[in-house]
Amino acid sequence: MLVDTSFLITLADKTRPNHLVAKQYFQECLLRRIPLYLSAIVVSEFQVKQAINDLPLRNFVTLPFNFDHGMKAGLMMRTFERDGNDDRGAVKDDIKLIAQAVCESATHILTEDGNTLAKYLERLRLAGHCDVRAILLSKGFDAAWFNNGQAAIPL
Repeated sequence: MLVDTSFLITLADKTRPNHLVAKQYFQECLLRRIPLYLSAIVVSEFQVKQAINDLPLRNFVTLPFNFDHGMKAGLMMRTFERDGNDDRGAVKDDIKLIAQAVCESATHILTEDGNTLAKYLERLRLAGHCDVRAILLSKGFDAAWFNNGQAAIPL
């Protein structure tokens, strides 16, 4: 599972509305021994406002942005147009993260960003360019993500 910058910001900041949801996903990944991939792109974005060393880095697998990721991102950028009001730089970084997820066979991206990352990820998925799905913190914690979509039976 790949984490994006908005997930890390929310995990680190107890005052954010979805902090507890981010914490639940983080703890569930650790409990189930699901690798959490931390992209070098996310590290650079997070470091702008807060030291990346403030996070429990031993729980993440560092993922450099490499040649294959760059090629995949370039091909994905060809397939769609950015919405006019979306920040060009943010969209480019989101596509790079999506490309990394695809190349590394990650099935999900943990994010709080429904405005760009999740939106473009869904467009690429519907166009058949990837199978990666966004787990949006704003929708609350759902253990079904860890059970192939199977929800628990209420007791």
